[in-house]
Amino acid sequence: MNKLLIKNGTIVTMNKEREIFKGDVLVEGNKIKKVSKDIEVEADQIIDASEKVIIPGLIQTHIHLTQALYRGQADDLELLDWLKKKVWPLEGSHQAESNYISAKLGIAEMIKGGTTSIIDMETVHHTDAAIEAIYESGFRAVTGKCMMDYGDDVPETLMENTDDSIKESVKLLKKWHGKGNGRIQYAFAPRFVISCSDDLLKRVRDLSKEYDVMVHTHASENQGEIQIVQQDRGMRNIVFLDKLGLTGEKLILAHCIWLDDEEMKILADTGTKVSHCPNSNLKLASGIAKVPELLELNANVSIGADGAPCNNNLDMFEEMRSAALIQKARLHSPTTMPAEKVFELATLGGAKAMCMEDKLGSIEEGKIADMAIVDLNKLHNSPCKDMNIISQLVYSAKSTDVDTTIIDGKIVMLNKNLITLNERSILNDANRIVGKQCKLAGIKK
Repeated sequence: MNKLLIKNGTIVTMNKEREIFKGDVLVEGNKIKKVSKDIEVEADQIIDASEKVIIPGLIQTHIHLTQALYRGQADDLELLDWLKKKVWPLEGSHQAESNYISAKLGIAEMIKGGTTSIIDMETVHHTDAAIEAIYESGFRAVTGKCMMDYGDDVPETLMENTDDSIKESVKLLKKWHGKGNGRIQYAFAPRFVISCSDDLLKRVRDLSKEYDVMVHTHASENQGEIQIVQQDRGMRNIVFLDKLGLTGEKLILAHCIWLDDEEMKILADTGTKVSHCPNSNLKLASGIAKVPELLELNANVSIGADGAPCNNNLDMFEEMRSAALIQKARLHSPTTMPAEKVFELATLGGAKAMCMEDKLGSIEEGKIADMAIVDLNKLHNSPCKDMNIISQLVYSAKSTDVDTTIIDGKIVMLNKNLITLNERSILNDANRIVGKQCKLAGIKK
C-alpha cells in the first residue's frame, strides 16, 4: 500500500476540537493513517509543506460541469431569461465531445483551486461523457443527468418523455454509482419544479429510496419561479416538495433564497440539505439567502459556485468570502457569518451535504485523504505570521494560492501542476469547440 507523507505543514484539522498545529500527515492508500506533530516513517513519496497550510479538501455542493464551456455566454440576465434565451439552448447543443470537454474544463479549474468534491448536475443528454471525464481525472463527485419533462419554453433539444428520462437515469446509475473506489456517486437530478411533472418527481422520490441515492435539484432561487410554482401547483415551492415526500436528508436543494418561515422550518425539521451559491445569486440578482436564519434553525447548509455562465468562475475561495460578506451587509452585523462558520460550511458542511460526514470534511485518522496544501505566504495574505489562519483562508486567500491537491489519497496537482489532466489540451479543446456549440445553439457573440 502506497504511503504519502506530508511534512512540516500547519494543519487545519477541522476535528471536533478545531485543532490547528504544525505537523505531519501520513496517508496510506486512500486513507489518513496518522496526524501528528512529528511522524518518522519510510514513505513512497514525501511532500514538504513547510510554511504552507494543509486543509481539508473544499467541497462544492452545487455545480454544473456541463456549463463550464459556456462561461461568458449568458451575462447580465435574470434567471428565467438566462435559462430560456441562453443556457437551455446552449445545453441542448451539447454533443458527447463538448460535454466531455466542458466537464474537464470545470474539474481542472476546481482542482487548481483546492476543491476535491462536488455535487454536480449535468444536462439532459450526454451525461455519460461528463462522468467519464470525472472518472478519468480522479475527481470526486455526486452527479446525475438533468431531468426535464414539463414546462413552457423548454427547447426540443432538452424536453424529455418521462419514461425515457427515468430509464436513462437508472441506466447511468447502474453503470456509474460507486465507481472509482466510490469517488463517483449517482444522484437523480430533476431540474426544478417548473420543468418537472408531478409524475417524474414522484418516481424520482421512489427511486431515490429504492437505490439509496441522493436527489439534487434547484428550489426557490427566483421570485418569478416562486410565482409560477404557486400558480401551477397551488402552493409554495418547498411546501410542494414536502407534500410530495421529497424532503429529507437525501435531498439537496440549490439556492433556497425566497423562503417563508414555514418553508425554513420544513427544511430544518426534515434535514433537507441547502446549497448556498452567493456569487451566482448576486450576479443573477436573484437575492440573498437567509443563511444565518437557516443555521439558527440547525438547517444543513453548504456552499457551491453554481455554473460558470452565472458566476463566472468555480472558485471556492471567492464563494467563502462572499458568503461571509453579503450576510454582514444584509443584517448590518459584522459578527454575522464569522470566518470559522463559513470555513466549516465549505468543508464539514459539504461532507454532510454529500452524506459523507464520516469520511470527508476534516483531516482526521481514518478519514479519506482529500486535502489541499495552500501557500499563504503571498503579498495579499501578508503579514501571515501569528495570524488567524481561518480568517486568512476566508477573507484574503485566493484559489491561486493552492499549491497541491490530493483526492482519494492520490496527488492530482503538485506544485501547481495538474497531474491527471492536461491543462494545455483542455484550454485548446475548449477554445476549439465553443464557437461551434454557440452556433448550434443559435447564440450570437
